Amino acid sequence: MNRFYWELIWYKATSELKAESSRSYLGFLWWIVEPALYMVAFYIVFELVFQRGGPGFIPFLLCGLIVWKWFGSVVSGGANAITSNSALIRQVYLPKYLLPVSILFNGTIKFLIVMCLFVLFLLLNGVVPALAWLSLPLVIIIQFLFIACIAGFVASVVPLLPDIKLILDNVLMLLFFISGVFFDISLVPENVKAYLALNPMAVIIESYRVILINGNWPNFIMLGLVLFLSILLLYVTYHIFKHYDRVYPKILI
Repeated sequence: MNRFYWELIWYKATSELKAESSRSYLGFLWWIVEPALYMVAFYIVFELVFQRGGPGFIPFLLCGLIVWKWFGSVVSGGANAITSNSALIRQVYLPKYLLPVSILFNGTIKFLIVMCLFVLFLLLNGVVPALAWLSLPLVIIIQFLFIACIAGFVASVVPLLPDIKLILDNVLMLLFFISGVFFDISLVPENVKAYLALNPMAVIIESYRVILINGNWPNFIMLGLVLFLSILLLYVTYHIFKHYDRVYPKILI
């Protein structure tokens, strides 16, 4: 990828961030308020109504919501990456994979800001940094690649099979509830845990919690499997984009 494309990705990502913040009075604060509202809603349901929380539930829940929000927002936005830019790609040529990549960078910037605030929240609440925190960048990189492959794959196939967009929201909702965002997967029965562990997002969310909240090293074998899957799917996605690069403008007319 040449320098011009990198500059285009960065410009598009940052300009969308500025436009997004300018559409509301709170601006950039919405990146913090939104996950906080999610946290309050689930805290009321599971802690106050069903009394399923317990000590440390707020950091546990907030960690899961922040990590999931990065994944869910980028994948959902990636589904519209090409179709929403149909006018642009009919006028000028650019590699179509740049469109979901710009959405990925947009979501990543917001995630890093919120994650830094979450780490500050943990420190203010008495969590002592552990040596295992050094593995946090590795988990972030693996999740970045996993989101890239899923968002890119969805972006590449939605123009070809529009029906996928219709079911994507339901699939994301299902994954949200089985990824351990608001429950501890390690506490479920063994026969169920084996199936939940097949979900890469469950592995990733658990890794963040093990590192930041428990101060332990993550399961590097499971993370390695997620990394391998991400690279494999990225390879497939790249070739889909390459094969249909000149076809997308025609089928979107």
